[in-house]
Amino acid sequence: MEEIAYHYQTEFSLKEEQKHTDWIIRVVKGFALETGELNFIFVSDETLLQMNQKYLSHDYFTDIITFEYKELEGVSGDLFISTDRVLENADQMKCSLDKEMRRVMVHGVLHLLGYQDKSEEQEQNMRKLEEEALELFHVKHNRNV
Repeated sequence: MEEIAYHYQTEFSLKEEQKHTDWIIRVVKGFALETGELNFIFVSDETLLQMNQKYLSHDYFTDIITFEYKELEGVSGDLFISTDRVLENADQMKCSLDKEMRRVMVHGVLHLLGYQDKSEEQEQNMRKLEEEALELFHVKHNRNV
């Protein structure tokens, strides 16, 4: 069962939720998998830092933390995204907040698909997959196909 939900704990609000949902489903199907239950939770830097410390024993800011639901069918999990960090990333990379948010969202989905970014080679592969997925966002899609 495909279910993608968006939860906001900051003033940020995703534009065109349904378009994002359709895009994430297409990305996952591109890996010959089905989407299960995905929750995108948009939080502050402070909230994500506390989670990073508590659950991962990391004492630094990050843009996303992903928790997989292994017991559920399909690609499923909670993706906590720091809207503060994404905004700062967008400024540094001189790209729009919307594009950087999509990159971070799909980065988390790629982690749920089993991709890692610990080594330089893995990170390069992750960036390539992110770019390919970002290109799919603007592709018109017929839901009946």
